[in-house]
Amino acid sequence: MLVIGLTGGIATGKSTVSSLLKASHIPIVDADVIARQVVEPGTSGLAKIKATFGNEVILPDGTLDRKKLGSIIFNDEVKRKKLNKIVHPAVRKAMLWQMLGYWIRGYKYCIMDVPLLIEGGLWQWVGLVVVVYCSDELQLQRLMQRDGSSREEASARLNSQLPISQKVPYADIVIDNSGTKQELETQVVSLIRRLEDRAGWSWRLSWLLPPLGLFSAFWTLLWKRVIRRGKVTQRPPR
Repeated sequence: MLVIGLTGGIATGKSTVSSLLKASHIPIVDADVIARQVVEPGTSGLAKIKATFGNEVILPDGTLDRKKLGSIIFNDEVKRKKLNKIVHPAVRKAMLWQMLGYWIRGYKYCIMDVPLLIEGGLWQWVGLVVVVYCSDELQLQRLMQRDGSSREEASARLNSQLPISQKVPYADIVIDNSGTKQELETQVVSLIRRLEDRAGWSWRLSWLLPPLGLFSAFWTLLWKRVIRRGKVTQRPPR
């Protein structure tokens, strides 16, 4: 099964692309959805967060106070790393199980929708990387419009993240969301066509013969890591 990593930046349109793919019945593993699930009441993730950050991050109904937790980690790198050590392993484990579920059901490919695909290093473990891009200024304007924030507030949020221009070098496919929604939809249709062609017929053989599939996946990932590292080295971050 071909695994595609989908990523972008805040307000670049990644979620819109993910929704369009889902509407076309493409299997999606959504890291944001899973991240919420692994800290629901009764989970070990929420228990670890409570033990680390205290009862102040738990609401009266037993759910996580995301706003309070966000305010704690926003300007504290040490505490942010502590939170990531709790959440990220749980998210990755759940994503893997969901992906295996799609493989068992015979899907030829699936999309891993991961906002921090590049930052978290998961780009090294997918067959293709798709980055949803728009210019920095357009991204800023969209964020201001979406959240009703000032230019300074929106700029602060963007500056706290890896710039979208630094994610593009990791991409096998770039979706340029600088135009209209219709233009974006056309690019998504083109993407699906490319994925169908890329998956080809060999996925059936890999599904019927799991050892062959594992060998093929290992070889593909190893080769991709070499190629992508070369691309990133040749195009240093701006």
